[in-house]
Amino acid sequence: MFHLAWFKSFTPHDWRSTWSGPEERDWMTGDSHVDFLQALERARFDFLMLEDSLMVSDTYAGTAEASLAQGGYAPKGDPALLASMLLSETSRIGVIATMSSTFVPPWLLARTSATIDHLSGGRFGWNCVTSSENRAAQNFGMDALPPHDERYERAAEYVDLVTRLWDSWEPDALVMDEETGTYVDHTKVHPIHFEGRWHRSRGPLNLMRPPQGRPVICQAGGSPAGKAFAAAHADVLLSLPKGLPDMKRYRDDIRELAEQAGRDPDDIKVLFIISPILADTDEEARELQAMMNADVDAKIKAQMVNWSATMEIDFSRFDLDEPLPEDASTNGHQSTLATFRRFANGRTLREAFTAYRTEAIEVVGSPATAADTLAEAMEFTGGDGFLVMGPTNRRYVHAITDGLVPELQRRGLVRTEYAGAHLRDHLREF
Repeated sequence: MFHLAWFKSFTPHDWRSTWSGPEERDWMTGDSHVDFLQALERARFDFLMLEDSLMVSDTYAGTAEASLAQGGYAPKGDPALLASMLLSETSRIGVIATMSSTFVPPWLLARTSATIDHLSGGRFGWNCVTSSENRAAQNFGMDALPPHDERYERAAEYVDLVTRLWDSWEPDALVMDEETGTYVDHTKVHPIHFEGRWHRSRGPLNLMRPPQGRPVICQAGGSPAGKAFAAAHADVLLSLPKGLPDMKRYRDDIRELAEQAGRDPDDIKVLFIISPILADTDEEARELQAMMNADVDAKIKAQMVNWSATMEIDFSRFDLDEPLPEDASTNGHQSTLATFRRFANGRTLREAFTAYRTEAIEVVGSPATAADTLAEAMEFTGGDGFLVMGPTNRRYVHAITDGLVPELQRRGLVRTEYAGAHLRDHLREF
């Protein structure tokens, strides 16, 4: 058996689709996101992961025009606030919200996460990111981000501090003793007096220990520093290696690093990003794929605008009929750039972008064919599951939840019912 989750942002839905209605266009009310998550819960997904960024990018061609026209990085709402709303309208599925260890004060993040975990009965998770854009840093009074590997060193200390704050209340500190009139036993609430290289906090938190002990921690480390950090701290990883050999190699690396960090590697779930294209028959799915990829120029520009934002490299200045320049470098998503550079070896940028796919493996066909592909991938890599990334119009969502998932359930590959109450229970069920 393997796990299923979905990756999206608190941004506009696929608003140009004929399968999007008024609810999808009025995305800021959150109602359409509730409908979406309820569909995932009916399909027994583990969780929804909400991505975030904290800037309006103007890297591509030196202006925000292309980024805002696409509506991918802005407008964007706060994922933690949306998570709280979504969890109040569901009962079993988890929600993971992105919050930056570079910009959010540790004590505030610890309390926000603990609060949502309490409100949801233990179904919240934190996607720990270090952020990757200088434009975001400038919104928080900084000139630029710290260097890439230093951000992970800071994040490791940050997670240590946040975890100690969650642990500052013993599990049985709340006593509600009517005879003595004592609500909380003060001997079971402890200052932490944390003094690190980059962070300090007296503690304790002013809220009880979260229902899960600590909310689930998610990470997306792909660089050596990122993988080491994730293996030491994360419960679930979202990953984007290309092809089965790289997927297996990545998962094996994480499990080995986890053992070196003194952890049980089975406690870390590696989910690979996929964007299934489904239809009644394989032939119809291939036709749909060809239709989606027909406008090559638009596809290339969208990818360049996207990566210009995350890597802060202005891809508009490169000649598409030449290879990627050797001096192209980033302080942001280094693993994505390295993966693309390996993929683009010997190709022009136009050729590379035309052939490049954002998912780990191609999943195209009928539900039965797609299920075959996913089962074979899990058999080859050893686990642990997949993170769907695709348009959230009604047609696409229901093709997954009401087409692919029932086929996987019939084969015994994904759950038909939730076994536990907490998000961590879902992840450790198998």
